[in-house]
Amino acid sequence: MGKKYDLLNESLQRFIEAQTIFFVATAPLDREGHVNVSPKGLNTFRILGPRRVAYLDLTGSGIETAAHLKENGRIVLMFCAFQGPPKIVRLYGKGSVVEPHQPEFSTLKNYFDPIEGERAIIAVELNRISDSCGYSVPLMKHEGDRHQLTAWARNLGAEGLHKYRKEKNRSSIDALPGLSG
Repeated sequence: MGKKYDLLNESLQRFIEAQTIFFVATAPLDREGHVNVSPKGLNTFRILGPRRVAYLDLTGSGIETAAHLKENGRIVLMFCAFQGPPKIVRLYGKGSVVEPHQPEFSTLKNYFDPIEGERAIIAVELNRISDSCGYSVPLMKHEGDRHQLTAWARNLGAEGLHKYRKEKNRSSIDALPGLSG
């Protein structure tokens, strides 16, 4: 059944790169805090090395992932096969939030296509890589990406996005610090 890997080999990389959606889970240290799971898409994930990955974080109404990472760094990313042979890959690691005002942002940004609404890059140093069967994951067809988020961001413009993030992304639902810039 499931296997553990020391690094992202070519087979795992091909599987991950073929997925059009992935899921990100984080949690605060406070046991009363809210666990967060977020779906991600729009070709925002990149493999940077055999034990390092990143994704482009887009502006949204919440800031849970960033707040949790700033507090404790724990993150897991999950990729499921919705087409073809069943499989699930989980990437566990220590994540960091790289905001546009930080020096590393411009270097990491080169890995991604420009997308309206970018607010940070989540970089993850992997400490566990595993797969499992995925036998209960349904078969589903990808019909295309949704473009409402990027259209919304384009309509707001840079100044509108800055104002929105200032209002909505300064702290998490558990009052943990979110974006600083």
